[in-house]
Amino acid sequence: MIKRTLYFGNPAYLSLRQSQLLVRLPEIDSAIALAKDHIDERFITTYKKDAIASIPIEDIGLVVFDHPQVVFSQALLATLLEYNVAVVTCNAQHLPNGLFFPLASNTVQTERFKHQLEASAPLKKNLWQQTVIAKINNQAQVLEKFNLPAKNMRQWAQQVKSGDTDNLEARASAYYWSQLFLPHIPQFRRHREGLPPNQLLNYGYAILRAIIARALAGSGLLPTLGIFHRNKYNAYCLADDIMEPYRPWVDLLVKNIVVNNEDYQQITKLHKQLLLSIPTLDVLIDGERSPLMIAAQRTSASLARCFAGEQRKILFPEWYK
Repeated sequence: MIKRTLYFGNPAYLSLRQSQLLVRLPEIDSAIALAKDHIDERFITTYKKDAIASIPIEDIGLVVFDHPQVVFSQALLATLLEYNVAVVTCNAQHLPNGLFFPLASNTVQTERFKHQLEASAPLKKNLWQQTVIAKINNQAQVLEKFNLPAKNMRQWAQQVKSGDTDNLEARASAYYWSQLFLPHIPQFRRHREGLPPNQLLNYGYAILRAIIARALAGSGLLPTLGIFHRNKYNAYCLADDIMEPYRPWVDLLVKNIVVNNEDYQQITKLHKQLLLSIPTLDVLIDGERSPLMIAAQRTSASLARCFAGEQRKILFPEWYK
């Protein structure tokens, strides 16, 4: 079952009751306080009860806190982590800046850690080769959807060697970004601090990163220990590795915003709604159509089996025809 994504962009009081997330809005309390002298107390009791939303925590996969007046209890946070819910916090610019995960989320986590830590260099190079091939092919498919040239990218995907020693991933990315937003943004440069619509890409990638990291943790893997990324300041190197073939789904959402002539200079509420739909996007994985969040779980499970020596191929998503 696909898990729900919850977004809190307004003040709210969040608490826990019997494995349920309770949501209470401050403006409801204020309205009740102002009207208390003029309304029957029995009505106020009923109104209060009806004004509280209740959501089973087992149905939640991702929670985004995007307002400084969202207040939640420690008991709620602990329970969200216990159920392997990815909790994302946002900064004053409404961009994701924090990610919370449980310390233990798999019954055989110690064994999975051992396999991951003992993975040989040739195995990791092979896994990175598979990752790069999948990423380049998915990027090429995005360009082809808009009748942009991608024949060279298909050729590069076939030429990727173990460990991508020729750095075709970087070559393909440079070409991809030079083409993706044509003809609307002819001089686009992909950079985290770059000009719009970079901020939309950043937002979407942050949501995607949380989905992938959650899936990795659920499979008993260390999101910190990557197969390619090795930045000692990065706590999610493996998530950054495994999300690479998934990035084009975010790119397509942002491309459509630009093509539809929407104002992409600022992140609007509608943009956030669109990007928060990432977990439910349809992908094709192992010949089956699946929501992206479920596909991420299958990818991470296949990676764990690769580390354990049980299989050699990672399951990555493709575009369905």
